[in-house]
Amino acid sequence: MNPRLAHATSPYLRAHAGNPVAWYPWGEEAFAEARRRDVPVLVSIGYSTCHWCHVMARESFEDAATAADLDAGFVAVKVDREEHPEVDAAYMAAASAFTANLGWPLTVFATPEGRPFYAGTYFPPVPRAGIPAFRQVLAAVDEAWRERRDEIDQTADAIAGALAEARTAAGDRPRRTPEAAELQSAARALAAREDPRYGGFGDPQAAAPKFPIATALRFLQTRVVRDGAAEASAVADRALTAMADSPLRDAVEGGFFRYATRPDWSVPHYERMLTDNAQLLDVALDATPPRPAVVRGIAGFLIDVLQQPGGGFGAAQDSESWIDGARSEGGYYATDAAGRAGLEPPAVDGKVVTGWNGLAIASLARAGATFGEPAWIEAARWAADAVLEANVAADGRLVRASLDEVASRSPGTLADYGQVAGGLAALAVATGEVAYAVRARELVDACFDGGVEPAPPGGGDPVLAQQGIGAPDAASDGDEPSGPAALAGASALLWLLGADGAYRERAEGLVAEHAPAALAQPLAYGALLRVAATLAVAPRHLVVVTPDPGAELAAVARGIPADLVAVVTPEQADAWAAAGFGLFADKSVRDGLPTAYDCRDFVCRLPVTDPAALVP
Repeated sequence: MNPRLAHATSPYLRAHAGNPVAWYPWGEEAFAEARRRDVPVLVSIGYSTCHWCHVMARESFEDAATAADLDAGFVAVKVDREEHPEVDAAYMAAASAFTANLGWPLTVFATPEGRPFYAGTYFPPVPRAGIPAFRQVLAAVDEAWRERRDEIDQTADAIAGALAEARTAAGDRPRRTPEAAELQSAARALAAREDPRYGGFGDPQAAAPKFPIATALRFLQTRVVRDGAAEASAVADRALTAMADSPLRDAVEGGFFRYATRPDWSVPHYERMLTDNAQLLDVALDATPPRPAVVRGIAGFLIDVLQQPGGGFGAAQDSESWIDGARSEGGYYATDAAGRAGLEPPAVDGKVVTGWNGLAIASLARAGATFGEPAWIEAARWAADAVLEANVAADGRLVRASLDEVASRSPGTLADYGQVAGGLAALAVATGEVAYAVRARELVDACFDGGVEPAPPGGGDPVLAQQGIGAPDAASDGDEPSGPAALAGASALLWLLGADGAYRERAEGLVAEHAPAALAQPLAYGALLRVAATLAVAPRHLVVVTPDPGAELAAVARGIPADLVAVVTPEQADAWAAAGFGLFADKSVRDGLPTAYDCRDFVCRLPVTDPAALVP
């Protein structure tokens, strides 16, 4: 058992601790050893619910002969992409120089100084479909390292230079936030990519994987798009309906699978990710017509399957499980409820990723308030308290993840700060407890502590920084909102809650920085465009002050599609105002009755106590 991996805070690394490969975790120790031996570094990146990562592990990393080749000529580093997203992004950018078929497992060869010089993805144990065997790749790289070092150094230098140039290529672009008409045009361009036959985005004749792309769907659901480009907004509703009624959704336990391999959403890749389901819960909440069964299914999956004993949500549920003594991909999900009762369910990666929990906290809090499900709000609160306890280092900074309440050494990313801040602010709205909003404000402030350009406190990954290797700066979304988009969203929400106008300015700055790229490529920037849509129109705030959160006036208010609906007790309203959230200042009950304060287009109407006086 490899002691360097056996006690890692990543289930993915722990799963490789028994390999005959002498793996190192990500860190300077591995590169120092490579310099001492003067050998290249193999950086193998994956995650615990990745099917092809499992396959390559069984075929190559568990094979003694392959391990002997690897240990003789290389220092091998195993990286959990979910624990080290910055490392993954940097090496993924480098890998694009060698293959267009990017994904995981990611296999990168680098110099002892950390400069990549060759990369690929899955390599089989024997040559297959034009792909060389992994041992052939190892032999070829080893030979090149010993006999053609100058060529390797030239390639490594060229890639490092290209990455550095990409990080500074933004230049002096115009900086302004998009107007409503521009966002509606971007939404129409996005809608033009709809699969007209099966819904979602893509070509109905293509054989490529088909993803939900929840960030893009959320942009299409904004008020700006619904009011000014209704035909584009309808694409989101059709996509949700198609996915919810297809094999992509687990009809037994709720929740959506990662992606489909067919255009009609069939033959899913069966892992169920926290990121996808947290965001699709938001999509289902805002769907027209409403899909309550989908909402309840996702909420049930998050709470019943992914929530860990300590309160945080695990990263994902595996696609594979044991059935009749053999590993089966998807076999568990192919059975009905009665059949599953006798099967061991696929394993859950219990790693509590900070930012991803923020996404789940936000969506569950919103869903609980909208559906009148206090248990969902309490699940969100439990997760928030767990993250703020276990995923915070001794110096108060966020860490990327924890496992069994033991914190990872990997620092929190900008996305972690933005996503958790957004989740805490949403939880504050759902519970009426200002302390969560105060903590959200502190997290956002920490990212701007060094000046105008935001950065995670303490900077990024220290090994990458030392090596001068990094990914191109980007606000584009992968399977989650990017760091800039998440931080902009949290800042905008704090502004909606009445925090200082500087928070709107921060959101505007982040949106303006990336607006040209976002308007040109809306499919890749849905999260940022959603924030832009929030800033493009005057907001509507609805605050209800009542000693009874279950009052009829509160229930009616929660059903109104305002930009912000908050229900607070008189004491909570005072606490919000005292904490610097001006939206709640001077708001109290009138004549002893629950009272609603409706502000639209920066103009506040007279308070009302009659539910009939509240109109959409």
